[in-house]
Amino acid sequence: MPQINSAPFKEMAPGVSADLGNIKKQTYGRYLEQFKSGEIFVHPRAFTIDRDFAQEFATVFMDANPLFLSAPYAQAHGFKDLLISPLMVFNIALSLGVQNNSEKAVANLGYYNVQFLMPVYPGDTLTSRSKVLNVSEKGADKPGIVHVRTLCMNQNNEVVLQYERKIMISFSQGKPVGDSKPGNKDAYFPEQETPKIILPDLKYPKDFRDLTWENTYFESFQPGAIYVHANGRTITDEHTPWTYRVGNTHPLHYDKLYSSGISGPMGGDPIVYGGLVFAWLIGLASRDISENMIWELGYTEGYHTQPSVSGDTVTAISRILSVQDVGNKYGIPAGEVHIHFIGLKNIKANEALDKFGGDLFIKENDKKKLGKSKISEKIFEIERKLVIKKRPS
Repeated sequence: MPQINSAPFKEMAPGVSADLGNIKKQTYGRYLEQFKSGEIFVHPRAFTIDRDFAQEFATVFMDANPLFLSAPYAQAHGFKDLLISPLMVFNIALSLGVQNNSEKAVANLGYYNVQFLMPVYPGDTLTSRSKVLNVSEKGADKPGIVHVRTLCMNQNNEVVLQYERKIMISFSQGKPVGDSKPGNKDAYFPEQETPKIILPDLKYPKDFRDLTWENTYFESFQPGAIYVHANGRTITDEHTPWTYRVGNTHPLHYDKLYSSGISGPMGGDPIVYGGLVFAWLIGLASRDISENMIWELGYTEGYHTQPSVSGDTVTAISRILSVQDVGNKYGIPAGEVHIHFIGLKNIKANEALDKFGGDLFIKENDKKKLGKSKISEKIFEIERKLVIKKRPS
């Protein structure tokens, strides 16, 4: 091991004049004109997820599935260790891409084709990279839309998550433009149009039955059923450190000087990073829906329809769209459950259902053409698909 001499250093600042002609102001993020279709961005930074961080995320975001909390439970089902929550993987993948993809965004327009492809375990290291699928311009003075596909990869360069996102971004219009490294069309990007899920040989243990609720096995779910999740979650200023803990660099979420300088509905207090809202909402549903889930297949057609700030209380509703018995497709007796998921704020879920009825389940973007008003208390909508164990015989 090398030994390096290092003498104490002396103070210099009082004797060195400030050179006001040599000021550097770094600008992060990209404006619309900086995106080109086909470019690939290998996002900076990598995250090694240790066990404490994984379990803290699962508990803070209220996930009840023992796969994310108990190593013996996960191992008894065939996994090599407890699993990292899919929403933690998603949050890290998206957050690592913010500096290249959305740090200059006007709005996040939606999540599409979110597919979890491999287990992520404590000790795994995640990186993220994105490919620009399309850039849509609406005019020089109007924001355009950037459509990206993102891959999250582990330390073995295996893709553990693939998803797409659409982002509304403006032209720079004279504002300072960053000089970050441009995208590389030749960068390694093992995307799959029809991704394959790689799971271990799953098992169905005879014990551990008492660790989950009887009403969350596959047989419990019927098409058309609406689950009004009992509790809400008040978001506090905890969201500020969690934004950076998962790697998100957008100042809108933690810099009040920045957020208060924005005009319109996004201005004022820092906005809670949407991925965290997503995770809290899904956690609220887990005791009713996903406690006996064996794999999260993914999400699609999802939108944040309203922002949230510290002090908001979020609630959730799930609607069962379809159920399909898939036998031993995944190695154990299970079925697939397709769900329409709704997030709300500052209203109890049962009160929202009484107040708005079926309008809750109409896409907010479709309301205008249907002659209906948007629901200000509705903050999120997405579809999800789960693999859920059958009830033990």
